[in-house]
Amino acid sequence: MTLSPAGLLSPYPPLMPFETGYLSVDGIHSIYYEQSGRKDGAPVVFLHGGPGAGSSPRHRQFFDPLHYRIIIFDQRGAGRSTPHAELRDNTTDLLISDMEKLREKLGIARWHVFGGSWGSTLALAYAIAHPSKVLSLTLRGIFLMMQREIDWFLYGIKTVFPDVWSEFAGLLPANERGDILNNYYKLLTHKDPAIRLKAAQTWSAYESLCCTLIQRPGVAEEAKTPEHALPISRIEAHYFIHNKFNPDNYLLKNVDKIRHIPATIIQGRYDMVCPAETAFELRAAWPEAEFVLVPDAGHSAFEPGILSALVRATNNFRAIQSKTA
Repeated sequence: MTLSPAGLLSPYPPLMPFETGYLSVDGIHSIYYEQSGRKDGAPVVFLHGGPGAGSSPRHRQFFDPLHYRIIIFDQRGAGRSTPHAELRDNTTDLLISDMEKLREKLGIARWHVFGGSWGSTLALAYAIAHPSKVLSLTLRGIFLMMQREIDWFLYGIKTVFPDVWSEFAGLLPANERGDILNNYYKLLTHKDPAIRLKAAQTWSAYESLCCTLIQRPGVAEEAKTPEHALPISRIEAHYFIHNKFNPDNYLLKNVDKIRHIPATIIQGRYDMVCPAETAFELRAAWPEAEFVLVPDAGHSAFEPGILSALVRATNNFRAIQSKTA
């Protein structure tokens, strides 16, 4: 285990994509994708969290644009992908299939894979399904979609954020708070758009307020915008109910399939959304992976120590020759 060093690295400067587009992946969904950085560089794909959070221009800045061909896409129903906040035909297996379709469309043989939070889940699931296509894994804020992690998100956070949790649970009548997930899902899929939006905003604000070591002013208001709140709340609840792994510890049980892939696991000590216990379990199952525990950080990728560790990891993986891609 290493701790994030005191000398913090900064993100790379903002940059614009050299290509944007949409890939139709079935009769319902079209996913937004973009490419930035070096056109002939080592390809790296960024997997956003949530599920449903979508990507942003800031996510390009984890990667050296003079080395990497940076591929970012919005998963089904998220960000700029269409239809917005769509739950039909939205599963982990289909997201993995979308990644393969995008890889093939872009003419990429192998790529680096980078994901945080739910993105770490998807990165691991993709690598287990297609290990020969992965050059490296950069994983942050580990979430393995196990039931106890979902239970923590719905109930356990109350131990540290009782005020924030009370606002979240308080949307439901007292007699419905014993099953927050299913009762929220009823609201998030309600036929009345106003009821859907209110539930989405409350869910999204709850998660956002628990993401950082110190709450940033205005974060709840940003989280309540319909463009963000609807997909992250609806798709998260949908996955928590309908897209569990079988067995529950599927990703841990299949580490042997990816043990040979160079990997860095980065975890905030005070992550309240995806507690460090899970990252330590992954480390125990995968001692070959580099493990970085950031001592003064929560969940967000933009906590200074985590951001620095992510940039350091992608810089280190520049040593993997692009000719193998």
